[in-house]
Amino acid sequence: MKIHSYMKLLWLLTTLLAMAACNKQPTTTSEANLSATTDAWQQVDTILAHIVPPTFPDKDFNITAYGAVGDGKTHNSEAIRKAIEACNSAGGGRVVVPAGNFLSGPIYLKSNVNLHLEKGAKILFSTNPNDYLPLVHTRWEGVELMNYSPLIYAFEEKNIAVTGEGTLDGQASETNWWPWKGREKYGWKPGTPNQNDEDKRAALFEMAENNVPVSERKFGEGFYLRPQFVQPYRCENVLIEGVTIVNSPMWILNPVLCNNVTIQGVRVESMGPNSDGCDPESCKNVLIKDCYFNTGDDCIAIKSGRNADGRRINVPSENIVIQGCTMANGHGGVVIGSEISGGVRNVFAENCTMNSPLLDRALRIKTSSMRGGVVENVYLRNIEVGQVAEQVVRVNMFYEDSGPFMPTVRNVEVRNMTVQNGGDVGVLLEGYEESPVQNLRLINVKINNVKEPYKFSNVENIGFENVTINGKQIVLPDSISLQN
Repeated sequence: MKIHSYMKLLWLLTTLLAMAACNKQPTTTSEANLSATTDAWQQVDTILAHIVPPTFPDKDFNITAYGAVGDGKTHNSEAIRKAIEACNSAGGGRVVVPAGNFLSGPIYLKSNVNLHLEKGAKILFSTNPNDYLPLVHTRWEGVELMNYSPLIYAFEEKNIAVTGEGTLDGQASETNWWPWKGREKYGWKPGTPNQNDEDKRAALFEMAENNVPVSERKFGEGFYLRPQFVQPYRCENVLIEGVTIVNSPMWILNPVLCNNVTIQGVRVESMGPNSDGCDPESCKNVLIKDCYFNTGDDCIAIKSGRNADGRRINVPSENIVIQGCTMANGHGGVVIGSEISGGVRNVFAENCTMNSPLLDRALRIKTSSMRGGVVENVYLRNIEVGQVAEQVVRVNMFYEDSGPFMPTVRNVEVRNMTVQNGGDVGVLLEGYEESPVQNLRLINVKINNVKEPYKFSNVENIGFENVTINGKQIVLPDSISLQN
């Protein structure tokens, strides 16, 4: 399998075979393919036409009218619940959190409710795990279970929002939640409990592999699996806009099995373990726009379920548009995987800025033959990268365990990217001999100050057009064999 001069013809054929509109429900993987090169970007307008933020009646329900006190000490869960119930019963509107510090347990959003935080408002979430009981139906690292409630949660609701200029503070730190990871850098001390004790975390994954019913996968107290921050689950028409979110137990913005999601103008800062900024899981039609991510893990990570459980549900993440976002610290700027067994397709990221010595990569795709799934049609353009620590672009098909489910990665394009400091390797591609990384192109890309320009194993149809690395134009010779 070689990089060869017929690549342009192959990409043209891909274009001719592409589906006419990406909102059409495909019946096979090949039908899901979008056009190659710049033609693919014509699909963005079609996707955006299907992403319409919900609107709400002009009615306000101030939580103080239901007994909430913003002194940072009074527990306001019941007052917030009553305000949400009243809003929902009245046909919808805004549940208003005024300026002040409001302590609360988990918040359950209901249909037609916009939880609106005014300027100066802060919700301080309890760090007592018992406040997040009873167990709810959720997903943890790509596997369904009954676990602690996410801090803000909705299940099978429609038209929901979290908006405003206020702050959501999970109050997670080295003294609560984070030590459950089992790492001393996050406050864990030898002899204290964590998610790995007696294979607690592994027990969940084993249940999923054995197809134990979700209702019987009861975790929560004594298992130390940290809750997500904001998780709408099987919801339609979701809006998260304007708020600042800090100090999460783990994944922060985590819509699961949702359709029509807008995340706009949100600031996310959390340096704890697994503090992914935004993780759309098995979602369709998602816009992530003008957001800021400074995180202890991936900034944006697109997912679709883990191993057997991901294949059981078998719903991809698709039609994801990322625009105008800023990424600081994190394991990756735009990431796909690793919980990816349901597949990911039609991802467009443009006009983003990434820069930090603690940002490991700009674009990362991570999967394995235990995950399986198809990743296809991933397009980035107009990306400014100041500094990354490891790679600019990395595709890794050997992330974590191996198994019998061969993954596929194909149709990836990076266009108009400038990188000031490229880290260890500019482009690192690692595929299987049976399933090489296919149809990856870099066009008009400039990478400076990188130790090694590129490193490939098991790839097919890789193209560089007007690519400069360390000041030298890179031309990939037709005769290089790239099969191990």
